[in-house]
Amino acid sequence: RAAAAPGRRERRVAARAVMNPPKVVKPNIKEGKRTKVEELKEQSSYLRYPLIDELITEATNINEGAAQLMKFHGSYQQDDREKRTFGEGKFYQFMMRTRTPSGIVPSRLYLVMDDLADQYGNGTLRLTTRQAFQLHGVLKQDLKTVFSTVIKNMGSTLAACGDVNRNITAPPVPYKTKPEYLHAVEWANHVKDLLAPQGGGYYDVWLDGEKFMTQEVEAPFVKEVREDNSRGINGDDVEPIYGDVYLPRKFKIGVTVPGDNHIDLFTNDLGLITITNAAGELMGFNITAGGGMGNSHRNDETHPRLADILGFVPKERALHAVKAIVCVQRDYGRRDDRKMSRMKYTVERLGLENFIAKVEEYQGFQFEAPAPMAKWEFKNYLGWGEQGDGKLFVGVHVVNGRVRGALKKAVATVVGRYELEVRLTANQDLILCDVDPSWKADIQATLDAAGVADPDSLSPIVLNSIACPALPLCGLAITEAERGLPDVNARLDALLTRMGMKDEGIVIRMTGCPNGCARPYMAELGFVGDGPNTYEIWLGGCPDLTRLAEPYKQKVKLRDFETFFEPLFAFFKSRRKESESFGDFCSRIGFVALREYQKAYVSPPSYSSQPRLAVDSSTFDALKAIAEKEGLTISEAAAKVVTSYSS
Repeated sequence: RAAAAPGRRERRVAARAVMNPPKVVKPNIKEGKRTKVEELKEQSSYLRYPLIDELITEATNINEGAAQLMKFHGSYQQDDREKRTFGEGKFYQFMMRTRTPSGIVPSRLYLVMDDLADQYGNGTLRLTTRQAFQLHGVLKQDLKTVFSTVIKNMGSTLAACGDVNRNITAPPVPYKTKPEYLHAVEWANHVKDLLAPQGGGYYDVWLDGEKFMTQEVEAPFVKEVREDNSRGINGDDVEPIYGDVYLPRKFKIGVTVPGDNHIDLFTNDLGLITITNAAGELMGFNITAGGGMGNSHRNDETHPRLADILGFVPKERALHAVKAIVCVQRDYGRRDDRKMSRMKYTVERLGLENFIAKVEEYQGFQFEAPAPMAKWEFKNYLGWGEQGDGKLFVGVHVVNGRVRGALKKAVATVVGRYELEVRLTANQDLILCDVDPSWKADIQATLDAAGVADPDSLSPIVLNSIACPALPLCGLAITEAERGLPDVNARLDALLTRMGMKDEGIVIRMTGCPNGCARPYMAELGFVGDGPNTYEIWLGGCPDLTRLAEPYKQKVKLRDFETFFEPLFAFFKSRRKESESFGDFCSRIGFVALREYQKAYVSPPSYSSQPRLAVDSSTFDALKAIAEKEGLTISEAAAKVVTSYSS
């Protein structure tokens, strides 16, 4: 049978609709202990106040209550720690994040974002790990201009942050003749429409109440599902899904096709996997739930988690299932502790079987057994490719998602010249789409002149690594990530080359805090900020992003990386199986063996400084025995003996 995925449940229960099932009896989610954020949401008049009042004050910042509501509108209030002036306090500014399902950005919107970055931001565009833009450095007095400009140019920031469903990810590759990819994009939009906040506060704040038509109108069946209260699960008349207190915490959804794990599907609260027939017609979806990356140092209650497969639903019932899962989280997610409020903890607290039973109660039907799927693989979609309609696409590598300088100018130039659609990837890169073959030479020349590297010329480590922004703007960051990872990658590449493992592909991710925005807990080698220039090391993820890494060592200093990783790489080199990845090796060998080897390891002198020795057969046998006993190569055993003798 085709390979499945983590957490796959062997449910072989035939789907059956329940005839006139009784309506759901919902718990009262406003009873009991609640955080101040919960009270704020309830009193906000559907995300309006005190934000509207705070935006018109002369202060350079907004108060805490307004800052919490601002997240639902797609923005975080930030403090640039490196621009503070002595005696003046914090240097307030705002980060704006867009909502771009599947990472699809029309040429008009891309050029508007590029211009806004220069006029009102810090001159750069940031591509996120969820296929959206972040515009940093916006001042309070410019917020309304920036937001309204985005809305009026085919964009949106609504629900890009906050305790709602956020930007929906899907494979960004523009295949026009592969139906499963087209279905994924189409349904990412349907789910986005289903779960968009309906209260109208967004337009009151940024457009003075005018609902500006930004993109296509939602399909009629989406509205029908959202407003359908036949199960008795709706929130209220204004917000049928969320109610006036919205969700307990952020909610993330991904849609993909079997075998393509570009979007890190199993890290999402909810996932949909397209299932098609032989003719490419959409039959329905395998549904996953319960993933999430959030974590806290030295708090064992918090942890990352992979999603489980709940089962299959026909396409006619897919949105009902999505609505039911979101509403179960709305009603059963914790509202007294935001660190424990994500749906992964709801699944664990209820137990998987009870969670599924509750979802089936809310939706009024049972899941079918999951459909078979192809083996998962991560794809980065860099370089030139064919769309299938006679047009080309080119995936452009962007270092840690920061579009700046010559690269920024080059991309804007070709997007404007040829009116190209842009797609943002979940690996912080971008894809230029709909390229006529006659344009290829000019586009490539423009990219070359800007110093954009050919993907084939970059090491696999560089190509596939990602990092969060971290310092100086993120208020949660405790050390570097985006600015620090390029140097770390170069150092690790140099170390591997010196050890005879040039161009070894290791999936590396770095975050400035344990919240996990760059998904370090899925990496083969994850760096998680644990203090100034200090990281917690996670090992054991896999290249196809279907296994969690595990915490290996706390508080490893940046300056010690070479001495820390050399023993691990040496062990990997000497004991790996054929074609085995570093993450798979760490998972197979286990942390006990890794730590023992690391503790006993003696770094050999460089080969250029080692004397050439001729030994008789008995000495060679003795060296071989030492090597086998201590897990060394014969060269390492010889170096250890020579070093011990000479000292």
